[in-house]
Amino acid sequence: MSEKRLYMDTKQPEKKHWNRWVIISLTIIGILIASSAGYALYLANLTKSTIDNAQQPLESRVHDGKSNMRTEKVDPRIDNISILFLGIDDSEKRGFSTARSDAMILATFNETNKSVKMVNIPRDSRVKLAERNEMDKITHAHAFGGIDMAVNTVENLFDIPVDYYVRVNFDAFIEIVDAMDGIEIDVPFDIVEQNSKDEQDAIHIKKGLQTLNGEEALAYVRTRKYDSDLARGQRQQEVLKALLEKSLSIQSITKYDDVLKEIGKNLTTNMRFGEMAAFHDYLYKGKNLEVELLTLEGQPDRINRIYYYVLDEEALNNTISSLKAHLELEETNAEESKDN
Repeated sequence: MSEKRLYMDTKQPEKKHWNRWVIISLTIIGILIASSAGYALYLANLTKSTIDNAQQPLESRVHDGKSNMRTEKVDPRIDNISILFLGIDDSEKRGFSTARSDAMILATFNETNKSVKMVNIPRDSRVKLAERNEMDKITHAHAFGGIDMAVNTVENLFDIPVDYYVRVNFDAFIEIVDAMDGIEIDVPFDIVEQNSKDEQDAIHIKKGLQTLNGEEALAYVRTRKYDSDLARGQRQQEVLKALLEKSLSIQSITKYDDVLKEIGKNLTTNMRFGEMAAFHDYLYKGKNLEVELLTLEGQPDRINRIYYYVLDEEALNNTISSLKAHLELEETNAEESKDN
């Protein structure tokens, strides 16, 4: 398997660093259940109902369901497609549709070789917001114009169509782990950490083999006090593996029901059940699935006393070329496209 892992430090607040990993894990679990549950009639109907209830079409695509950058609607069973994953740190003070996006990941899927490319978009990236025609942080696109502005802004930035989106509320992570009755982890050291409400020293985890509930699992992957960033990344992979194994080994239909309900409450998408089930072929490759993780290079800067992450134009254009090649799209002048 060819896999490139690139990491970037944008000096963001500490509690936000785990968001990118959470959205990836929740999305994988959701798609895994959606594609594998189709083998049992009841579970297929249950999953279809959950996905149908999570439907929120893009307002700008209500007539034909396709990106303006496509000549016809794509079919993930036969076409190369792209998905924008958004993680929303929703609170009682903000609506789900108007919260800022704390994580944005654009993924492209090549149907021919069953490979995936994923690029993390730093939330403070200074870009031109669609419809507002002004430079601002990309995280504000969702806050100002909801999912439509977020999708259109990403399309303009990369000059490629965004075919689907999946928007996840981070509250789902805790609830899904709890719905699975926790996950078993061999904890390497005692941990005292804040909880999801940022209450200090609320979580206490003992060293050794433990069954962690949702809050404890979140604290385990968030903590930065006890080891390195590299080790924290390994903990995240460990928890993700435990979650995936637990989701595959669920024997009770009731448990599937609980997990799917939590996913349904905290996820919206314009992808239908049949389209999501098409990703079973990617999951079937398992460890042989080729995944390339890309990064957007840039520099932190302050403009009018506001912090931004200013993208490197040459590196951005290289990323655009890589994504276009993966989607097998014709190369265009990225600068001209972004100006139009």
